[in-house]
Amino acid sequence: MGGLRHGFTTGSCAAAAAKAAAYMLLTGKEKTQITIKTPKGIPYTAQLCHIVRGETQVSCAVRKDGGDDPDVTSGMLIGARVSLKKGGGDTDRALHIEGGAGVGRVTLPGLDQPVGAAAINSVPRRMIGAAVSEILEECGGTGAVRITVSAPGGAEIAEKTFNPLLGITGGISILGTSGIVEPMSDAALADTIRARLSVLRAEGAETVFAVPGNMGREFLRRYLGPERAERIPAVVCSNFIGETIDAASGLGFTGLLLAGHAGKLVKLGNGIMNTHSREGDGRIDTLLSCALVAGAELPLLREIQAANTTNEAVDLLRRAGLLSETMDILAKRIDRFCGRRAAEGLTVGALLFDAEGGLLAATRAAETVLGRLDRPEK
Repeated sequence: MGGLRHGFTTGSCAAAAAKAAAYMLLTGKEKTQITIKTPKGIPYTAQLCHIVRGETQVSCAVRKDGGDDPDVTSGMLIGARVSLKKGGGDTDRALHIEGGAGVGRVTLPGLDQPVGAAAINSVPRRMIGAAVSEILEECGGTGAVRITVSAPGGAEIAEKTFNPLLGITGGISILGTSGIVEPMSDAALADTIRARLSVLRAEGAETVFAVPGNMGREFLRRYLGPERAERIPAVVCSNFIGETIDAASGLGFTGLLLAGHAGKLVKLGNGIMNTHSREGDGRIDTLLSCALVAGAELPLLREIQAANTTNEAVDLLRRAGLLSETMDILAKRIDRFCGRRAAEGLTVGALLFDAEGGLLAATRAAETVLGRLDRPEK
């Protein structure tokens, strides 16, 4: 991305450490580096440190390299301890993944993991499980495997994140959907977005998709179908919604379709055009005001106000039978704010998805842009 160096997520680090610890435990051989494949398909070769070997368990750590992304967890040690209780056969094999020192614990509903669980998200859990299973298959290991992920100093570092506000206590979260940390330098990334749009416009594109990241891209592909989605090019806009609209306007695009998780794009309904948490939030307040207009009564409004995440607020609205009306109002607000930002001649629409990839809201302008999908570009 424009010369910026990508890094690897805490989830990738945890998977690499767990794989290495499992290898050393089952083979008795020490290892100084290990390679895993990230969900994005990019291999990650991690250097190992703090290796402690015993007869029944092995632990090691990987230092997180966030690339050129300014993240507070970059440089942290992410460790894994693996122990194996031998069993009688393959049917006895089971993986138990838990959080150790420095890994937060979920205390409020609405997050990726249930209340009481370690804050190790679903994709990292699958990565860890796959990495350790690979070693078990190679070495013929059976029995119950216990994997404990740790993050020394995580409790202190978590205070600099939004974890305390989200109800994650005692440490950081082990995160990542692609395994890769894309560089997020503001000026450089904004320039990269503009450069990508410029190339697409020069190639003759008049309509373009914009997604905040990998999740938005996958939502869009599932919703439209891969073949239909690929008819219009896409740009990863990260948090820079306003800059992307400005660039598309200046380059003469006629259609821009934003697609992503509601937890990020809901902020557009409050006029927030840089969706990074440091620039502003307003997620729950926006949903609250839309629900009020949709007819929500005071008890429900109070529940929404106390919601920990957008997903939780959406579930409350769904159970109350007000989700559709609330999303329609939100969609109209997003249309209004995006329309104000866009120059004349550019139609900006938005598709908002829930955590499972279901469509929550489609703005009227989005329907206009989607109507051009099957029309050939001039």
